[in-house]
Amino acid sequence: MKHLKIDFVSDVSCPWCAIGLASLERALGRLESDVKPELHFQPFELNPAMPPAGQDITEHLTQKYRTTPEQQAQAREAIRQRGAAVGFEFRKEGRDRIYNTFDAHRLLHWAAQEGGERQHALKRALLKAYFTEGRSPGDHEVLAQVAAQAGLDVVRAREILAGEEFAAEVREREQFYQGQGIHAVPSVIVNDRHLIQGGQPPEVFEQALRQIAVGA
Repeated sequence: MKHLKIDFVSDVSCPWCAIGLASLERALGRLESDVKPELHFQPFELNPAMPPAGQDITEHLTQKYRTTPEQQAQAREAIRQRGAAVGFEFRKEGRDRIYNTFDAHRLLHWAAQEGGERQHALKRALLKAYFTEGRSPGDHEVLAQVAAQAGLDVVRAREILAGEEFAAEVREREQFYQGQGIHAVPSVIVNDRHLIQGGQPPEVFEQALRQIAVGA
C-alpha cells in the first residue's frame, strides 16, 4: 500500500472546493486497498478583505466577475447538479451572502492539532453549514456549534474564536501557498510536488492518484 500526503488547499466559501472534496473522497474510497492517504486541509481566502458582516452574494458576484443575475442563476444550478453527482447537497436557492472565513481557518488549524480525522470532520461540517444549511462561516456561534458537531471541544473552540490564537499560523500557511503559485482553489498537492487543480470529477482524481502512487 502506497502512502500519499495530500494537501487540500481551499476556502470554506468556495463551492468548487465542496465539489472537489466530495470527488476526492470518492476517489480515495475506490483506492482504499491501494493507497493510504494523509489528508491535510490548508487555508486559502478567496476574499480576505471581506468585512465581518459579509456582502450580498449577487452584489459580490456582479462586482467581482461582472456577471448578471441570470448568469449567476445558471452557474448556481450547474454547481448544484455537479454537487449532487458526488453526493454533496447545495441549497437550491444558493447562498444569500459571502462571508469572511479567516476564523473558520483558525479553527481548522486547531483541529489539525487534535487529529487529522477531526480536521476532516470539521471541514466537511463547515462546508455543509454554509452551502447546505445557509449558515454563516463568519459567525462565532455558528463556528462553535459546527466544531462541536465535528467532535471538538466547544469550550476550547469558543476560547480560540474570542482571541487571535492561530492567526499568525494561518497567515503563514496562506502566504506559503501563494508563494508556491497557488492562486485558485481547490488545489490538491500530492507528496509536496504533484498538483491537481480544480473541482475535478472522481475519475480524474482516481487516475491521477493511481499514477502518482505507482511512482511513489
